[in-house]
Amino acid sequence: MDALDTLVELSSQMELEHAEDSDGRVAPQGRIETTETTQPSCFTPKEKRAAFAHPAQLPNGKNIVLLKTLLSSACERDCYYCPFRAGRDFRRATFKPNEFADLFSKMHQRGLVEGVFLSSGIAGGGVRTQDKLLDTAEILRKKKGFRGYLHLKLMPGTEKDQVYRAMQLADRLSVNLEAPNTERLAKLAPHKIFIEELMRPLRMIEEIRRNEPAYKFWNGKYPSAVTQFVAGGADESDLELLTTTHWLIKNIRLQRAYYSAFHPIHDTPLENKPAVNPMREHRLYQASFLLRDYDFDLEDLPFTSDENLPLHADPKLAWANLNLIHSPIEINTADKQQLIKIPGIGLKGAEIILNARRMNKVNSLSALKKLHILADKAAPFILLNGKKPAIQTTMSF
Repeated sequence: MDALDTLVELSSQMELEHAEDSDGRVAPQGRIETTETTQPSCFTPKEKRAAFAHPAQLPNGKNIVLLKTLLSSACERDCYYCPFRAGRDFRRATFKPNEFADLFSKMHQRGLVEGVFLSSGIAGGGVRTQDKLLDTAEILRKKKGFRGYLHLKLMPGTEKDQVYRAMQLADRLSVNLEAPNTERLAKLAPHKIFIEELMRPLRMIEEIRRNEPAYKFWNGKYPSAVTQFVAGGADESDLELLTTTHWLIKNIRLQRAYYSAFHPIHDTPLENKPAVNPMREHRLYQASFLLRDYDFDLEDLPFTSDENLPLHADPKLAWANLNLIHSPIEINTADKQQLIKIPGIGLKGAEIILNARRMNKVNSLSALKKLHILADKAAPFILLNGKKPAIQTTMSF
């Protein structure tokens, strides 16, 4: 198997990793619409099969083309949901660190990809596998001179000195928690240890950030830390997922939680488990952004009696319908924290309103629209100079 064929094998299931994926749009029926995988036109037909390049968005908002792949699909773990689990009958493939670095460098030089997300199946233990990932990153940075975006996966059980070295090489690090707690993880990945193997490396990143100056790390900055959950894979509730997410945001400065709606994989123990509605994934993203950026607490989120978010309503809109309909916010006196609670007003929109108010009061919905605010969406929840605009509430996905 040559290098391109190996990349075909290793990249074939990477849609399960949502890292840096461009946000999907939700159709009225609740279906998530995403951009198709890019196939660079300057590759030969054989090369096109191997170029699993994904449109992605970096933490700074920049859009790039990201190669997402594994270093090896050989894995000794038997996670119940995973297509790479030990014992599953499919062809395995593995790159040596220098082989992958050579191939990626050629793709990067041709302008086919701008960054890389690199993970791996576990073979010979998490520490040994992590060494191979670090060796690959070292070759890319030191020998190949690659200075672009690198997202590196931390393996279960990674040691602190490996985390430190990864922070010197990567723009972003991630550990897939997969489930929100020990009990749920046992139903999804029974031979992984939630606290010691998965949570501990995330804690290490924050501990290092608190004790070492940023100039010691890649490009003089601390790498961001993210995680991913398999939403619905262990029958957990949204409250469980968001409780863990909120703790991580508050305590280890988690940049983002990714949620992958469970769908069954043939020849795994969960192959007969029903797929999760992708709208659930979308609602979890919305709620996690409210916790991270909009000063919401868990108690503010509109959980149903089964501790899940309603699928039919944006959680911010659901909160506003309960809390702002009869207590609307005055646009001309509200502070930023109040403004961002209003549907139709985001972080940038709140800043725009505050700046505009320094010159003149906002007197009408048309004035809000000129500020590029979703005025019709905000109207049921606001006052303009003490008066409530006359407009009906609209639902938004």
